[in-house]
Amino acid sequence: MSSDLAYQVVKSLTVEVGPRIAGSEGDKRAVLWAENKFKELGFDKIYKEPVRVRNWSRGIADAKVISPYQQKLFISALGGSVATPEGGLITQVVMFDSLASLKQAETASVQGKIVFINQRMQRDRAGKGYGPVVIGRSQGAIEAAKLGAKAVLIRSVGTDNSRFAHTGVMQYSEKVEKIPAGALSNADADNLEAMLAASKDVTLAVEMRAKEHGWQTSYNVIGEFTGSEHPEEIVLIGAHLDSWDEGTGALDDGAGVGIVTGAAKLINSLTGQPKRTIRVVLYASEEFGLTGAQEYTRRHKAELGNIIVAAESDFGAGEIYQIDTLFAPDALQAAKPLFTALARIGVKQGNNQAGGGPDVSMLPKHGVPVVSLLQDGTYYFDYHHTANDTLDKVDPKSLAQNQAAYALLTY
Repeated sequence: MSSDLAYQVVKSLTVEVGPRIAGSEGDKRAVLWAENKFKELGFDKIYKEPVRVRNWSRGIADAKVISPYQQKLFISALGGSVATPEGGLITQVVMFDSLASLKQAETASVQGKIVFINQRMQRDRAGKGYGPVVIGRSQGAIEAAKLGAKAVLIRSVGTDNSRFAHTGVMQYSEKVEKIPAGALSNADADNLEAMLAASKDVTLAVEMRAKEHGWQTSYNVIGEFTGSEHPEEIVLIGAHLDSWDEGTGALDDGAGVGIVTGAAKLINSLTGQPKRTIRVVLYASEEFGLTGAQEYTRRHKAELGNIIVAAESDFGAGEIYQIDTLFAPDALQAAKPLFTALARIGVKQGNNQAGGGPDVSMLPKHGVPVVSLLQDGTYYFDYHHTANDTLDKVDPKSLAQNQAAYALLTY
């Protein structure tokens, strides 16, 4: 609990690399940074594995109300969005309170307009408010385009009331036209909602210059402390190396990079070489659809049976309060010393239905036991996917508790 290594690692990543969206120059710097950090910390095996990633840039994103009240709106392009036509769009906006209500709309009410999906996210320690709302971000452009909309804007998938808009990946269908998609800051979503309540005829001007730059090669970067007795048996702890481009990716997922890297080094420093191999995987391109994790699973399919347990840190830097497992029922008894150790730092035993985290979530179907160390995410979605995701949001004391929990689990 006294080690600040995880904090020093995330500080190094955010200061020396900063934003690192997949396929970008920042992403390339991050890969080199990760290799050098593993070397600096004494990992005895360091390698990288290529991953084909999408390279997209957001360019400018600008919006304003033209009538009845002229005001600027703060927006961010959603990840993967197409650009608006040259010169932007000027048209009426129509509001829906959810994706479900948009699906029920008549074409005549949407045709030629900008759709505004105005669904609020609920604050929750476990982040349970995310799932019901994020579907509007991922599917909104498809459903709006089916009804002839010119663009879609969503209320940011976040729990803050700031003027920072929350980005995040969205999807298209080959069966419908691709239309521009953006997120309004929650404060501006409130303002637009009030305008629509006062006057049904609200006109927006929206311009986005997002662009695809073709496929690039990124890498999963892997560092290991090789097992002294059973090197072929692996304890895998991971995080994702990429981030969105507006902040410095301190919480998402620089904190996770610091936690798992620091935990592995802490074990090596305090107890020497582990008996099994500790493998730290820093995944590529999580934000654009878990492509690094998919490539890792494909490439390592033959050895997945050698993974004793896998876990991932990708929910910021709040204190861990619970451990969920996905173990065979008779293996839970063997894990009792772990539960006892974690209880000493405030982590209680939870259920046996863990998912393990986004990048390791595809491992259980291959028989890999996984663990979820649940972090307090009460304020995580105030900063998630915004320009406000910066190092000052990371609490060193909470991060040290995370590092200790991952070290206990891995040990």
